[in-house]
Amino acid sequence: MQDNLPGGTGPVELVRYLAVSLVDNPDKVEVLSSEQDGTVFIRLRLDPSDMGRVIGKGGRMAQALRTLARASARKEGKRAVLEISDIG
Repeated sequence: MQDNLPGGTGPVELVRYLAVSLVDNPDKVEVLSSEQDGTVFIRLRLDPSDMGRVIGKGGRMAQALRTLARASARKEGKRAVLEISDIG
């Protein structure tokens, strides 16, 4: 299986890749991260007009992003917490 994610396959890179693919304003996507006690905290900040695309109906897309981030972190023996907010 070929890996098309630039910069690796960690949870931060995965969230960035997916968010940029989903939104209308990819240049306004910000992904901030920090790590503490084996947990990667990821903050995804978006243009307010893109919030609906990333959150999805009933929050399904946001939940899917969180699930993928957790699965990616688990491969590295870590936990992941994803927070989604607008830049405004």
